[in-house]
Amino acid sequence: MPPNPPAVPGQPSTPAQPGAVPPAAAPVQGQPNPAVPPGAAPGAAVPGRPGVAPPAPGAVQGQPPAGLPGQLPGQPPQREGRRGGISPGVAGAIGLGAGVIGGIMATQGAERFDDIRRERQEQREGDLTIIREPGRTIIRDDDGRAIIRRDEDQRFRDLGWQGRAERRDGETRTVFERPDGTRIVTVTDEEGRLIRRSRIGRDDREVIIIDNTLRDRPGRFADDVVVLPPPPLPIPRERYIVNADQADESLIYETIMAPPIAAIPRRYTLDEVRYSPDLRARMRSVDIDTINFETGSWQVTADQAQRLAVIADSVRRVLQGSPNEVFLVEGHTDAVGSDIDNLSLSDRRAQSVAEILTRDFQIPPENLTTQGYGEQYLKVQTQAASRENRRVTLRRITPLLTGQSR
Repeated sequence: MPPNPPAVPGQPSTPAQPGAVPPAAAPVQGQPNPAVPPGAAPGAAVPGRPGVAPPAPGAVQGQPPAGLPGQLPGQPPQREGRRGGISPGVAGAIGLGAGVIGGIMATQGAERFDDIRRERQEQREGDLTIIREPGRTIIRDDDGRAIIRRDEDQRFRDLGWQGRAERRDGETRTVFERPDGTRIVTVTDEEGRLIRRSRIGRDDREVIIIDNTLRDRPGRFADDVVVLPPPPLPIPRERYIVNADQADESLIYETIMAPPIAAIPRRYTLDEVRYSPDLRARMRSVDIDTINFETGSWQVTADQAQRLAVIADSVRRVLQGSPNEVFLVEGHTDAVGSDIDNLSLSDRRAQSVAEILTRDFQIPPENLTTQGYGEQYLKVQTQAASRENRRVTLRRITPLLTGQSR
């Protein structure tokens, strides 16, 4: 039997068979999804305001669980990467009444960063140091370079989505089904690393949104770092990196919809995009400085979560016209604390914001991906505690994944 033709992200593949693993192919992403009518609100199929914990037995899918917290415990001033915050896995939504926005809030008995640090396990694998902690793996080479990875299915589960998983040939295929029958499929490897993410409509047509297998998987994460010459900056810097607190929706929409500021030589994998600053620099970005993280925390309070409304409205406008766009939510810290602590903390900040965008503003989770960068990209060049450096950034990365310069 001849092999299946390559799947094309953004275009339907052959009808998915129950239990079949989608082929690993070299797709072209970002084309309109035939399973989602143009102009349809992309959030309409997302379960309505799910909580973060899986629903209790007998709960209705898409409804928030009962018993959610409503108070944010006070916290003393802390050093970055030293204490505070909660695991999104035990976070809850508050204010589930109509028109009320929740946040990633602390619950009684929630994990603190000290607890995460105590549970870390470190081992050597060749010339790499592997540090495993709850929900994440940090990989550091002997040159001091480090990256963080997470279980790509966990964000869906933290949002209350129920998935069914099957394991085959070292890969795990997890299917999350919406009430309307649309299925989101994530394929991950043994470490939870994303291989492929797709959306299957009720007509069984599949659209690949993210393909992380465009080339042979490298043996070292350093091989995913793409070095390119710095792009020329054809616009004022304040319109290249836009501060959300100084921008209206039209500027934010323009920024995230803008084409690359320099040519994209080829298609890149998600890992290459995540780990290559020269590549990401080709896309304009929005610093979400309307969210002010406390030192050592990844909590987003309810009042701050409301400030994401303008960001969410702009993303929603993009997805209404092009429902397969991919947005990277980047987490950052200041320079206080250890690099490993800050890497973990920043990754959790990015996930907190991504969860709120889905839970409170109905941005489909499959269109978002997250990555923490710790203290690598300081906005203010200081080694001291800095609220400006404790931030999250949003940028559209679809052109990098598709190799499209316009």
